[in-house]
Amino acid sequence: MKEPATHRLPNARPALAWVITGIVAMALSLRAPIIAPTAVISDIQAGTGLNAIGAGLLTGLPVLLFALATPLATRTIRRFGPETTVILCLAGVLVGTIIRSAGPAAIVLAGTALIGIAMTLGNIVVPVIIRRDVPWRQVSMATGAYSAAMNVGSMATLLGTAPLAALFGWRWAIASWGVVATAGLVYWLVWGRRQLAHRAESASASAETAAQRGSREPVSDGPGAAVAGTRKRRIVALLILAFCGQSGAYYATTAWLPLLLSDTRGLAPAASGATASLFQIAAIAGAFGVPLLAARARTWFPVAVIGLCWITLPIGLLLAPEAYVLWSIIGGIAQGGGFTAIFSIVPRIAGSDADAASASARIQAGGYLAATCTPPLAGWLNSITGAWSAPLLLVLALTLAFNVGGLLAARLAERR
Repeated sequence: MKEPATHRLPNARPALAWVITGIVAMALSLRAPIIAPTAVISDIQAGTGLNAIGAGLLTGLPVLLFALATPLATRTIRRFGPETTVILCLAGVLVGTIIRSAGPAAIVLAGTALIGIAMTLGNIVVPVIIRRDVPWRQVSMATGAYSAAMNVGSMATLLGTAPLAALFGWRWAIASWGVVATAGLVYWLVWGRRQLAHRAESASASAETAAQRGSREPVSDGPGAAVAGTRKRRIVALLILAFCGQSGAYYATTAWLPLLLSDTRGLAPAASGATASLFQIAAIAGAFGVPLLAARARTWFPVAVIGLCWITLPIGLLLAPEAYVLWSIIGGIAQGGGFTAIFSIVPRIAGSDADAASASARIQAGGYLAATCTPPLAGWLNSITGAWSAPLLLVLALTLAFNVGGLLAARLAERR
């Protein structure tokens, strides 16, 4: 497909390497603060007196806020711009991380809430930056780098927090990951300010050129300008369905896979945790596999491949649980690739930065509400049945939702 004409000046976009570096620097801090407490949850409970519900909020509260705080994120982007929103995100993550490690139970939860709100800003602004600064043929690659970086940050935090806690205590252990947010913040304070100045110059030159030509034609950044009206709303609705399936399946599996393996295969906690970590590590292959497929096939094909991998996870654990290592890896590929596949479509259908922010906010609000509900629902199904078949059937239903929503959205998005 020929890339659509654009009226943006050639130097208006920053170098792609700098954009990807900025996205990765932010993404490293967009999931790790949620993961850090899980590695030392018993120490946190002992040190703060948090009960089981409070301990669950350390991971559940940020995910709930991902859904509830999306209107705030959209307004922040509209008012202050993407660069400032990124800086507010990273500053909020840093401050929240420090607060969470510094006080009693109420302070810990307050810091956790601030982290969740700050992360929501980052969740919504990334598709805006990708839509604006990445050539649309590289959108899948940029989204894959973003998804992979979140998983790398999560894994590094999961592996490193417990050893740090053994040496310095849990408060210093979870606070130490603020270094990652600090590095990202420094990058965006330096590079982001330069981009703001450069963008202002480009906008001035563009306005002058348009005035000389007597042109009022709006800027077109890619194929998104051609997708409008009812079809765009249908695509966003389908992507909401797909992301509900993606997020619900991911968080339910993340929450319960170690216990499932312990109960059904008799694995020791360390072994089940190590096997479950493959589900996180393999996401990197999925995140970068989708762009490779997208470069060589139509939009729907990567979604179909990832959807097949997603379905394989619960069916494999139901029918051949002895191959749990294989199913964990295939499921990990699916969860990394599913995120990339969904959010690679958003910049394709968005005609403006505001359009990208609005679509991203609606998709994530629905998806993260599902993510809040599915882990406790899976746990309840296990408790009332005394087995893991019902929770796995729930995951299967969620993966089918991903397939239906993702495939239909991809087919609609590639029509002209």
